[in-house]
Amino acid sequence: MHESSHPLAGLRKRIARIAASGGFESRPAEGWLASGHARFDDAIGGGLAMGRTHEFFAADALDATSAAAFAALVALRTPGKAPLIWLRTSDADKRSGHIYAPGIAELGGDPDRLLLVEAADPKMLLACANDAIRCAGSAAVIVESWGKFPLLDLTAGRRLALGARDAGTTLFMLRLNSVPTPSVAETRWSVAAAASRGLEADAPGAPAFDLELLRWRGGPAGTRWRLDWNHDEQAFVEAALSGALLPLPARRAMASHGAAAA
Repeated sequence: MHESSHPLAGLRKRIARIAASGGFESRPAEGWLASGHARFDDAIGGGLAMGRTHEFFAADALDATSAAAFAALVALRTPGKAPLIWLRTSDADKRSGHIYAPGIAELGGDPDRLLLVEAADPKMLLACANDAIRCAGSAAVIVESWGKFPLLDLTAGRRLALGARDAGTTLFMLRLNSVPTPSVAETRWSVAAAASRGLEADAPGAPAFDLELLRWRGGPAGTRWRLDWNHDEQAFVEAALSGALLPLPARRAMASHGAAAA
C-alpha cells in the first residue's frame, strides 16, 4: 500500500506491473461515479463525471480530516478492483495525519486497493500526478496538497485534466489549508464535518458531511447537501436525524496518531 523511496521511479514501476498483469481494465472516460444518494446524484447529472478533475476544499482548518475522508470514500466507490493511487508529500502526516488502513476498512473500504505514494516536495508531487493519471490500470487518483500550490497553475491543471480525460482516470484534487482559485476542475466542493446520530450504547454514529458545490462546469453552483455514509451499503445515504456526536469513524481514516499504512 505504501511507496515512498524514489517515488516517481517507484510509481512508474508499479504502474508497469499493473499494466503487465492484465488484472485490471482501464476505466472508461465516460459515465458517472454515483454517491448512492439519489437526490444528490440527480442534482449533478448522475454523480461525479468519471475521467474528470474534481476539487475538494476543507471548509476550515479543522475540517481537513473530513475533506480527506470524503474524497477517500468517493474514490472507494469507483467500480471494480483497480487500484486507487493517493499522492501526498512526505511531510503530509505531520500536517494532516497518517492514512490509517484499519480506519479505511472500518468504513467499508479495502485498504489493499490503495497505493500510497509520498513525494519529496510539491514539484515531485505534480510529476507523480502526471504519471499516475495516465496509468490505464488505476481507477482514480487522489492528489493531496497543503496550502498554496503555485506549481498548480492553469497550465499545469489543464495538463492534468487532459491526461485524466484521455486515460479515463478520475482525478480528485484534495486541497487542504487552501482557498479556491480559478482552475479547470469539473466540480469544486467545500467539505465540513456534520454531527452524526449516535447509535445504541452511545456508539459513534456514521460519518456525516456538509457539502457545498462551489463550482460546476455543467450547471449552477451554490447548492448545499448533508450526506451520511452507510458502512453496510458502502454508499452515501439520506441524512439521519442530527445528533450531538461527531463522525469519529471518518476521522479515524486520517488519524493524526494512527500508524501509517504499509
